[in-house]
Amino acid sequence: MTKQHLIRFVVPLALMMAGSGTTSLTLKAADTDSEQISKLLSEAKTQAYQLREDASTLESYSRKGLDWQTHATAVNEMKDHVNAVGRTLAKLEDARATASPWQATAIDRIKPLLREIASNTTLVIDTLNKSPRRLSAQEYKDYIEANSDDAAQLADLIADFVNYGNAKNRMERLASKLELSGSY
Repeated sequence: MTKQHLIRFVVPLALMMAGSGTTSLTLKAADTDSEQISKLLSEAKTQAYQLREDASTLESYSRKGLDWQTHATAVNEMKDHVNAVGRTLAKLEDARATASPWQATAIDRIKPLLREIASNTTLVIDTLNKSPRRLSAQEYKDYIEANSDDAAQLADLIADFVNYGNAKNRMERLASKLELSGSY
């Protein structure tokens, strides 16, 4: 093989190799967790725990037969926490372009649960506004129970994603310390 033939063969091969290295770096960057999203998920975790407590409290109020003012106060707190999680979800959506695949999945799974909780909370508020004296109605209790179940599910879901992210980061740090590349 002449020097010129060797250059024609090696240069394209080197460019292909360089291109594939760039592609793998690009793919690796897309798999890197967004610190901003991780922080927002931690914030959402705290808010979801508050929301779960609100829903559980309201459910206990319906079993105790407390007056409508007590229910209204609890529902307003719950509404505030639903809105807080909604604002955090909006921030997560805004930052979605920087999300790693698992973080994008977390955002996708939070959204429908939060919508369901918001819808049920609206129905509870509407029921309280229309008939504050009918707190023992089964329909009202069903909305409250659904909210309690959904809020618990949301809190658990977000906690699981946050725990996954923390475990993944610990594993990556340990792999780096042990100088293991790609074997985790």
